[in-house]
Amino acid sequence: MMEPARTPAEKSRSGADVVDPVPADTRSVEPYDAVALLHELEPEAGRLLDRHLSLTHEWFPHEFIPYSQGRDFDKEPWTPDQPRLSGVARVAFEVNLLTEDNLPSYHRLIYGMFGEGDGAWINWVGRWTAEEGRHAIVLRDYLTVTRNLDPMALEQSRMRQLEQGYERPTMDPLRGLAYVALQEVATRASHRNTGKYSDDPVADRIMARISADENLHATFYRDILLAASTLQPSATVEAVVAEVLAFEMPGAGIAGFRRKAAQMAMAGIYDLRIHLDEVVMPLLRKLRIFELGGLSPAAEIARQDLATFLIEMEASAKRLEERRERSRDRGAT
Repeated sequence: MMEPARTPAEKSRSGADVVDPVPADTRSVEPYDAVALLHELEPEAGRLLDRHLSLTHEWFPHEFIPYSQGRDFDKEPWTPDQPRLSGVARVAFEVNLLTEDNLPSYHRLIYGMFGEGDGAWINWVGRWTAEEGRHAIVLRDYLTVTRNLDPMALEQSRMRQLEQGYERPTMDPLRGLAYVALQEVATRASHRNTGKYSDDPVADRIMARISADENLHATFYRDILLAASTLQPSATVEAVVAEVLAFEMPGAGIAGFRRKAAQMAMAGIYDLRIHLDEVVMPLLRKLRIFELGGLSPAAEIARQDLATFLIEMEASAKRLEERRERSRDRGAT
């Protein structure tokens, strides 16, 4: 029998509730022929790629950057009094950028899961990588030109982040699809809310543009996962449950990530309520996870574990909201 969901809410040093994820390698998906599944899904991947290309809009990072604000760093070095963004906004931009910086690792992993052959899958991987590459370019250019982050410290963080890379506990394609279907929506929300929180129209425009890309990427992964659920319903349910229970943002390896994530949560940029209501539940509803019939015993157990996990996540989200409200009340007095 699989290990049941562990979902106690831990407290970070800032006091923000965080659901403790189940380690991703403690759950397995019942055996299926991954190569055959990807082959059977390839026509649908081609259709979804064509749809994506018809919906996406070409854009250029340099058109979003206020270069007129730029000054030479050799004549005027960066100093801590130069940023105009608030401390939390700078933290959120740093986390978002360093997350995007790890694209080489993401490409390697996605290529390893879906990139064999010369058909729709490899074409999607190439297109997705090319579009994602613009995100780090525009974010770094904005932060450097506006001097909202120390460019030397930011480059040192980038080097550390890429040297350590990002790994997945499994290369199972269904687990991979389930993860990116969640992660792209989570990243979209984090980017969009960072832009809104920044109180800077330039930053908000940049983050809205990036979020639009992430939304289209999430739609591709969600819909190909939906197609997979009609072919391998039990394995898909197990894969989705495993990734929901073990979910971590890909930036979790950033130095001080837990503290920074807690700051973002308390600011309402990305918290458990957003994760539950805007990321997890829409995917579960789209896949009809709790309505699918004819599942294997293992998939039924996984679905029961998911139900328990969601109840505890809802309770944790409410506690965070109450704590944030009390903090606001204290600040108002």
